Amino acid sequence: MKEIAEWIEERKKTAKVEIRKVDFSYNGFWYYDEKDGYIRNENNSFFQLAGYQEIEDDRIVREQPIIIQNEIGYLGIICKMVQGTMNFLMQAKIEPGNINVIQISPTIQATKSNFSKLHGGSTPAYLEYFQNAKAHTVVVDQLQSEQSSRFYKKRNRNIILYVDGPIEVKDSHKWMTLGQIKECMKIENLVNMDTRTVLSCIPFAKASMQEQELEESKELFRDRALYNSIFKSVDRGEIHRIFRVMNDYKMYQKETFRLVPLKSLKGWKMTPTEIVCKTPYDFKVIYCFIEIEGREVKYWEQPLMEANGMAVFGIFSAVFDGMRKFLVRVRPEMGCFDSAELGPVVQMEPTNQRKDLDAMERLFFEKLEKKEGIMHNHILSEEGGRFFHEQNQNVIIDLKGTEEIKEVPESYFWVDYATVNQMIQYNNCVNIQLRNLLSLLQI
Repeated sequence: MKEIAEWIEERKKTAKVEIRKVDFSYNGFWYYDEKDGYIRNENNSFFQLAGYQEIEDDRIVREQPIIIQNEIGYLGIICKMVQGTMNFLMQAKIEPGNINVIQISPTIQATKSNFSKLHGGSTPAYLEYFQNAKAHTVVVDQLQSEQSSRFYKKRNRNIILYVDGPIEVKDSHKWMTLGQIKECMKIENLVNMDTRTVLSCIPFAKASMQEQELEESKELFRDRALYNSIFKSVDRGEIHRIFRVMNDYKMYQKETFRLVPLKSLKGWKMTPTEIVCKTPYDFKVIYCFIEIEGREVKYWEQPLMEANGMAVFGIFSAVFDGMRKFLVRVRPEMGCFDSAELGPVVQMEPTNQRKDLDAMERLFFEKLEKKEGIMHNHILSEEGGRFFHEQNQNVIIDLKGTEEIKEVPESYFWVDYATVNQMIQYNNCVNIQLRNLLSLLQI
């Protein structure tokens, strides 16, 4: 851990980084396209900004700018045995929106525009391993959603490769154990969102282990109920019940939406410095000049979304008959690839005034305010390539006595880790907030 801290600090000292907010002309390299009303760049690459409106009973009930990024990028980690221990090749990566300049990131974190070199820059390091994945052991390879409150149907390829043979380790990368990475998650804003989502995909639910291996593993767990939750069989009946509720929502939902020109958003104004809501909202759009030495491109300009405060994401945990379970819920979101996914109990954006909370949400905030049963409570960043200094509070609360929640609403489910881990093996079933929360769990 000392070596990791020193490595990060040394990278910070030597990094030449300049990020500053600048005026947006709307007719430069990034411009407002009068034809469809979107903001895009001259290469028509990376992403676009459009207007989004949610319609209910012929009324606009919500509107905001939204990021359209149809291309699928790599979020990839290489792992291998190093001196008898599984290690993961992690990157000290600078993103323009990072609150602390450098965060521990996957081996590769690249959009399709990046690795297709549409920006005219160099090829991302280690790309060849992922483009030739069939030459290695694929641990996980899934398309997973991103923040559906900011992105429209955005997905990235979460992939872990097990590689034999020597690998050149660049100065920007370092081998780490899973335990070290999870220890780093306790440090504010050190481990980025992309690392957390990839690690949440590790397919423990598919592990095929001998009885002796299971017994040896059990001895390593401080929390035997968590061991049971990970390695006992998947509750397929619960998976069917979750899909029934999720599919009912997708089938019968009444809300409709439309993508519109940004200038059609009546509640928003476009100024030379920002695109901002006329009333308090969770974010605004800013424009930044960015210079980062060592990136595929040294300097550029781009829009970023800046949060107006800190969101709270949280779940409950409890032990039932020696099995640790987690309370989750089916959660619709406006930009979701398929309308709804499994998400946390609480997914509270910054400007939410905690009105209209249900019983589960009220109980969560009561416990949080009293600091009762806190298993994890960490401030961690969102994606720095599109969001500016956005950080959120990630909380897991242990309910010592399950009598507090004997019955839960139909959209809520108590699931063991194996069950939700199995659902993560399907595309677009578990949202990024819940995946990130589960990545915090420690043996």
